[in-house]
Amino acid sequence: MVKSKRSVQKKTQAKYKNLFEKTPRNYRIGGAVLPKRDLTRFVKWPKYIVLQRQRRILYKRLKVPAVIHQFTNVLPADKSKSLFKLLGKYKPETRAEKKERLKDEAEKTKNGEEVNTPKPKFVKCGLNHVTTLIEQKKAKLVVVAQDVDPIELVMFLPHLCRNKGVPYCIVKSKSALGQFVNKKSATCLAFTEVSKEDEGDLNRLASAFTSLYNNNKQHLTEYGDIVLGAKAQKRIEIAQRIKEAEVIGNQ
Repeated sequence: MVKSKRSVQKKTQAKYKNLFEKTPRNYRIGGAVLPKRDLTRFVKWPKYIVLQRQRRILYKRLKVPAVIHQFTNVLPADKSKSLFKLLGKYKPETRAEKKERLKDEAEKTKNGEEVNTPKPKFVKCGLNHVTTLIEQKKAKLVVVAQDVDPIELVMFLPHLCRNKGVPYCIVKSKSALGQFVNKKSATCLAFTEVSKEDEGDLNRLASAFTSLYNNNKQHLTEYGDIVLGAKAQKRIEIAQRIKEAEVIGNQ
């Protein structure tokens, strides 16, 4: 008696049936979603991103001098929050605001009214301007950005602030500083004067920054640690194992 094809298939299915059945995914069009892969090596990144990454790796591989390494010691989150809150109060006026103010003053003068505009108090920006304010000891507090490129532009500022006794700090982003002066980015900012109600906050920040940066001698001497790549670390590890094996063999 010839067995039918269907009955043979049923028997084989029953024989090899498992508790956990295989459900392979179909990655064709309209099928399952492809898994996430790290495609970093295959992406053509913009040149500035490539340079950023190369610079970061270079700073790890080389013994970075203390003058440059001090810029890795950025301000903690709690202190930067209170600093940015104070900076937000002393934003300089925009061109549109200045135009509107001058227009109002012109209207008052035309109508014969007396115009007594108080001197505006706002944070100062610009590398040359801030440097002059530090040299003249007019700056009460200086804020320097960490990610300035090239770093040589602001490398002298911490040393100058120490010499002149001006409190300074280093923050993470130049674009964050730029927001407080209506620009895309700013290398450094300086407080020259604030209103009476904010003098207490400024003095508290100044004393905190003096202990964190001005009086911290570790920043002057601490070099950056050398962090080797994965291949170099593996090579050293293999060499160490060979040495240990030779010592055991000689014993």
